[in-house]
Amino acid sequence: MLLSSFATMLENEDVINTYLEKTCDAESELLKRIARETYLRETMPHMLSGHFQGRVLAMLAKLVKPKRILEIGTFTGYATLCLAEGLDKEGVLHTIDINEELEERVQRYFDISPFGDRIKYHIGDAAEIIPEIEGNFDLVFIDADKKRNLYYFETLIDRVVSGGLLLIDNVLWKGRVLTDHPDSQTKKVIELNETVAKDSRVEKLILPIRDGLFVLRKK
Repeated sequence: MLLSSFATMLENEDVINTYLEKTCDAESELLKRIARETYLRETMPHMLSGHFQGRVLAMLAKLVKPKRILEIGTFTGYATLCLAEGLDKEGVLHTIDINEELEERVQRYFDISPFGDRIKYHIGDAAEIIPEIEGNFDLVFIDADKKRNLYYFETLIDRVVSGGLLLIDNVLWKGRVLTDHPDSQTKKVIELNETVAKDSRVEKLILPIRDGLFVLRKK
């Protein structure tokens, strides 16, 4: 019954997303602009978190009121700005992306936002940059190379404070985690999910929104 319901949701994804977006808070004008320009200019605009997931990220961040956020995978900055809505007044958000071609445009978005002076935008390999950022984090959002998500989790879990959140995107992988013959990419997502499910250091649940968001609370 559960699998049948999930399959039905996937089949009606566009209709459901439209309804969800109508019943949550509106995007800011800047977020609308980022979404519009992402779909006009990028070859893989589906990587954008989007309206509803963006409101989920903003809500979670506001509940935690983090002083320090780390995001792996900036893309065009949409999720970054949603997470920044929950920052403590003296908080800082570090975001890392490997695509230097987007740097100028994304930095411009940050500069005109209310959070420009609290966002530290890093360009390069996250595995090399993470050790250079000192201190622990109240909230971590992993939305980058799926093959390295388990590495990011294992690298960062000890740097998340007790009561802090670690969020991992795309953990349902368009339902492919349920297939009997997963490809290599899907196997990595399944390995991550199974490893996290057994980890006693965190309370965990998957929110079945968009492509699946793993929400982990550090004990």
